Amino acid sequence: MDERTESEATPTKNRTAVERKSERELVVTRTVDAHVRLVFEAWTKAELFRRWWVPKSYGLTLLSCEMDVRVGGRYRLVFSHQASTMEFFGTYLEVTPNSRLVWTNEEGDNGKTVTTVTFDENSGKTLLVVHDLYPSKEALASAVASGSTGGMPETLDQLDELLVSLRSSSVTK
Repeated sequence: MDERTESEATPTKNRTAVERKSERELVVTRTVDAHVRLVFEAWTKAELFRRWWVPKSYGLTLLSCEMDVRVGGRYRLVFSHQASTMEFFGTYLEVTPNSRLVWTNEEGDNGKTVTTVTFDENSGKTLLVVHDLYPSKEALASAVASGSTGGMPETLDQLDELLVSLRSSSVTK
């Protein structure tokens, strides 16, 4: 992926790396231009999460976003696309404020995928590492084939845009 030039109107200049680490693992890495506290809030507060999570190019509408971000808490996302709806849901396994989130993705027929997101701040920027561990190589292949893993770069571009607006408006407390 090419980095954007300074003259572009969008604030997004950060590169997203997507790497298949093994037959069951996919890792997405991105540095965002915001302090870890703000980035963590964008991942854990439903009112912020719903503003950036859905890739706009996918033509999906997020109808419902429920997040009980605590160990043992659950999340549920309901999307509308054309004439149908789809749900994504799971359980939070680990919540370490401003550092780490771990949750299950339980909607598939191929077993649970476990997602781990780490947040590491350095000089006012936050390195995000999203690690998906699929239950089988077939489950990862299915996710890649369906396009569900391909939206992360666009999604994280949208996160960058949200973070710019939050920094300038001081919306979060």
